[in-house]
Order: sequence, then C-alpha cells, then structure tokens
Amino acid sequence: MMSKSIRYVEMSDGHEIYTVIYKPEYPPIGHVHILHGMAEHIGRYEEFALYLVSKGFLVSGHDHRGHGQTGVKYNQLGFFADKNGFELVTEDVREVLQAVREDIDCPKPILFAHSMGSFIGRRYIQKYGNSVSKIVLSGTGGANGLSEVTGKWLATGLSVIQGKHAKNPVLYKLAFGKFNNSFKNVKTEYDWLSSDAKEVQKFIDDSLCGYPASNQFYVDLIDGLNIIHDGKEIAHIPKDLPILLISGSLDPVSGNGKAVWKVSEQYKKAGLTKVTVVILEEKRHEVLNEIGKKETFILISKWMEKI
Repeated sequence: MMSKSIRYVEMSDGHEIYTVIYKPEYPPIGHVHILHGMAEHIGRYEEFALYLVSKGFLVSGHDHRGHGQTGVKYNQLGFFADKNGFELVTEDVREVLQAVREDIDCPKPILFAHSMGSFIGRRYIQKYGNSVSKIVLSGTGGANGLSEVTGKWLATGLSVIQGKHAKNPVLYKLAFGKFNNSFKNVKTEYDWLSSDAKEVQKFIDDSLCGYPASNQFYVDLIDGLNIIHDGKEIAHIPKDLPILLISGSLDPVSGNGKAVWKVSEQYKKAGLTKVTVVILEEKRHEVLNEIGKKETFILISKWMEKI
C-alpha cells in the first residue's frame, strides 16, 4: 500500500521545515518534489501527489518558511526571514531534498514548482541545476510591478518605517490588485485562481491560505524576482536540463501566458535546449485545480516519465 509520512526537517540555521513524503507500494520509478506557491501550503497538492504515486513516483514536498505548518510552528505566516529570505527558502529546498533522499534509491529528483514556488524553483536551478533531472514551472511569471525599482523602494521603506513583520495592504494591491480585472461576474477576490468555484471556495475556507504577507516578505520576493531574471544567473542553468513551462491562457500571473513565452525565450537565448511550453486554453492560475484537471495531471505525468 501507498504510505504517507510527515516530519520536520531541521535546516542548518535550526529552522524546522514541515515535510511530507508519499511512497508508492513498489520501488519508485522516480522522485518528484513539489514547491507550493505564496500564501498556501503543501497539503493543497495531495490529490496531484497521490496521482503521481499511482503512476509509480515517490512524491515529497514541504511548507516554505512562513507558510503552512512551518509558518504555524513559528507563528510567522507571511514572513520568510529578517534578511535574505528568498535565498534562505531556496537553500531550504536543497537541505530538505538531502534529508528526504537519505534513505531512498531514486534517480535525481524532478521538481514541480508552482507560482511563487516556480520563482524559488527557477532560482534553485540557477544554483543547483545539476542536482535535478527535470523541472516543471507552473503558473510562473515575468517581471511585474513588484520587481520595479519603485516597488523595491516602497517595500523596503515600509519595512523600515512600520517594521519587517508589519503587513501593509498597499503591497498586496500592487502585486495582486488587478488579477481579477479581466474576468466577468467576479464573485470573490480569488476568482483568478480557477474557473472552478468549488476550488476557489476551498482556498477561501482554508485558514492557511490567502493570509497577508509581511513588508519584509515583499522585499525578499522582489529580490528573488530580480535575480531569477538576471542573465548572468540564468547562464548557470545546465543547458540540457529539461524544463516544462505550463500555464493557463487566462492566468494573470503569467500575463495570460505571455510571460511564460518570455521566460522561454530568455532560457533559449541562454542556450537551454530542452524548454517546452504548454498553454492550457481557458485555464486560470492554478492548473492543478481547474475544471478538467485530470487531463493536466496526465499531461504532466507523461512529460515526467519521458527519458
């Protein structure tokens, strides 16, 4: 039978990261590690994880600092760290993977990284690309208002004046305020996540989703957005690393897919030779929680299974 285990993995700075592992009944064909998005948690990916397990994969994932059970443990939802938070959460991926893989015999892991998790994943392959076999970047985006110089100044200024842990709605509006604008008959502020109203309501009803982030969190996120678009850093990604960029055609985070193509072009310009783009028509930001999601599960799984 499939087994599920939960543990807290201690990082080199002493911070403990909530980690979950799903093991198939038989020896796994591969290892997939999931990086979740902003203001959500790894538990939201269980249906997808169980599907991958049914296909023979061992699946693991963790709650980033300031998120899910990791954030609850330290009473720090929406906060990475006092400084260098984006680099810390990237290093967490490396350390969690080392711990998870201590007692399993699998090929190099495949990363599945969604939204903010895709930004962390993009940084990870800049630093440790040779340690993974493939990466799926779901709902990723390009530079936006937050990554402009003014956005950085604003977030830094608010962090200094109000405090790093303080939360200011201006930053949220700058980052997400326009995401519902292209949709008609909007019923909630999160309609941009999915066209499936039930999935949107699950997000709203989840106490570990949709909470405000701290001033310092936005400073860290902007730093991350800037570095993952830096050509010098992109040059460190292995040229033959298979990358799947997947997004909905109605995803505002990706500019309705336009930003995904820009990321693809930037990667190809850097000499990456195995970049694939899939734009799912009429799907919004969370392609794993959209109507017809089973087809998306199948598509991603088949790509992962390719040698």
